[in-house]
Amino acid sequence: MSPADTAAHVAARGPVRTVEPAKPKRTVLERFPAGAPRGQWPAESFAAEQRRQGVPARVVMDLDSDSFLVIVEVVS
Repeated sequence: MSPADTAAHVAARGPVRTVEPAKPKRTVLERFPAGAPRGQWPAESFAAEQRRQGVPARVVMDLDSDSFLVIVEVVS
């Protein structure tokens, strides 16, 4: 490719992202063991109560500790 073709090709791609988007910062509100009795979902119940209060909580699984975490994500 000629230098002019290379320049046109680079210009056609548009702006290049140089900064990665901000990762959300996670705050753990509560931890629950994964071995809850059958039919009980304490982490989901806690997260639902937080959402009723206006806190955007959600449940994720922490495989290393074998527990459910109720978290809130905040973009910093």
